[in-house]
This record gives sequence, structure tokens and C-alpha cells, in this order.
Amino acid sequence: MSIEVGSKLEGKVTGITNFGAFVELPGGVTGLVHISEIADNYVKDVNDHLKVNDTVTVKVINVDKDGKIGLSIRKAVDKPVETRPPRTDRPRRDFDRPKGQGYSRGQGFQRGQSFEDKVSKFLKDSEEKMSSLKKNTEGKRGGRGARRS
Repeated sequence: MSIEVGSKLEGKVTGITNFGAFVELPGGVTGLVHISEIADNYVKDVNDHLKVNDTVTVKVINVDKDGKIGLSIRKAVDKPVETRPPRTDRPRRDFDRPKGQGYSRGQGFQRGQSFEDKVSKFLKDSEEKMSSLKKNTEGKRGGRGARRS
């Protein structure tokens, strides 16, 4: 019997380690169920979930070229698909504010402005910020000593 990725098989736990459990599959081949693939919740100790000679249903998640078989117990369990109704308890954030007020993406630009208006506003704001920056950093150069008058 060939082992294919995605197939679900019955197997018997033959060994338990601190990183997972070895499961013997039909045909005498052995695969590893990693500790992260044993249960949906956190598994601190494999012995809390599995015992040697337990029969488990596993899903083949990978087969390496060198013959190593990766198995999963948690993916072998079919879970019902959860469908949630759409949320209607609060309006979307886009519509909470009046148009043209406080949007961080628009940098304060109003709708309907031409490209040239936006560029000139940007340049004006940029020049103001640069002059303010120059004023604040001009006197702070010069190393250890403070300015003497």
C-alpha cells in the first residue's frame, strides 16, 4: 500500500518521545506525529494525550524523499465549517466621520482639490517643517561646550 499525502489512515502508537509519537501504519511503515499535530490545544506532554498501543486515526501531511512520513492527528478530525453571520452591531469606521475631516491617509487634503493645489499645499507644509527643524537644530551643533555670548 502506498502512502499518499492527504490520506487518512488507522495506525497504532508504537513509541512516545518528548517531541511527538511514532505511529505504525498499515504495511508496516512508521510515521511521526509531531507534538504540535496531536491536538488543537497546547500539548505540554505527549503522554497526557497518547499511550503506547493506542489506535489513532491520522492524516498524512508529508512524505520526504528519504522515506520519513509526517502525520497529524488534529487534521484527521473533520471539523464542521463555522459560518458566522455578518456583524451589524456597529457601523464601519469609514462612515463615522464627515467627509474630508481627519483622515490620516489624505494628509488634510480636501476632496475636489486639483493635483497642483495638493502639490503646492504639500510644498508649503514641507518648507514650514524644514524651517522649524533648522531653527531648532542650528544652535545645537559644536560638540561639548555650549554657546558663549
